[in-house]
Amino acid sequence: MRKPKIAFFLMTVPAMVLFFIFHTYPALQGIYYSFTDWQGYGEWKFVGLKNYINVFKDDRVLHAYLFTFKFAIVSTILVNVISLLIAMGLNAKIKFQKTLRAIYFMPNVLSILIVGYIFNFIFAQFVPMIAEKLGIEALTVNILGNPDLAWLGIVFVAVWQAVAFNTILYLAGLVTIPADLYEAASMDGANLWKRFWHVTFPMIAPFFTINMVLAMKNFLMVFDQIMAMTGGGPGQATESIALLIYRGGFEGGEFAYQSANAVIYFIVIVIISVIQIRFLQRREVEM
Repeated sequence: MRKPKIAFFLMTVPAMVLFFIFHTYPALQGIYYSFTDWQGYGEWKFVGLKNYINVFKDDRVLHAYLFTFKFAIVSTILVNVISLLIAMGLNAKIKFQKTLRAIYFMPNVLSILIVGYIFNFIFAQFVPMIAEKLGIEALTVNILGNPDLAWLGIVFVAVWQAVAFNTILYLAGLVTIPADLYEAASMDGANLWKRFWHVTFPMIAPFFTINMVLAMKNFLMVFDQIMAMTGGGPGQATESIALLIYRGGFEGGEFAYQSANAVIYFIVIVIISVIQIRFLQRREVEM
């Protein structure tokens, strides 16, 4: 009994130490500096809650929050609707089922930055060129350069890449549904919509909860796609909270101020995730 205990500690302690060094300690350090006026270099002094108060007065922060929430809500809805439809299609008895599953999962293994740069070229060069030849005037201009439409391009890329992971989770839920339930529903005269609403959806409700929470959390933390595609522009039209924290903290000499912003945003994400989990789990019970 002694050897397994030693092996357990040898496996877990190094991982815990590394996690503390590269995750917990920097997080605690950021919280500490959020109560100072440190610019990322030089001397500093404690300023109390001044940074936190200033965050709520900053119009740029407010704009970033509004954009991030708009982006996250739209993307979360789209990615769950699309991935559920794809999962239901892939779960049907069709040819090349396993091959199609592998193809649909491919976007998830690609680097987000690389995908962003590729789509940046597509939106800036390829789409306008094709649209010009086809006579589609609305698409002859790069939408990433339009302050009103740039966010739609980012939503398209983010959803396209995120659908892969969500589809796999929905597939895992769909295979757990007994075929007898569908047979019984068909014998009762239930049409396709009723079978989905009264059989499929209640059975995959836990997977729906997981997908909704993870998708919302990931989209609220959006950074790579924006960095690669628009850099937060045009102007500040697509500047997310994560990008604002990065730029202000590491490029703008606002390390302490953006640390306070990061702490507030962390709390916001936790609150949203908890509310989502409780609401959706309550829905699971009601179903």
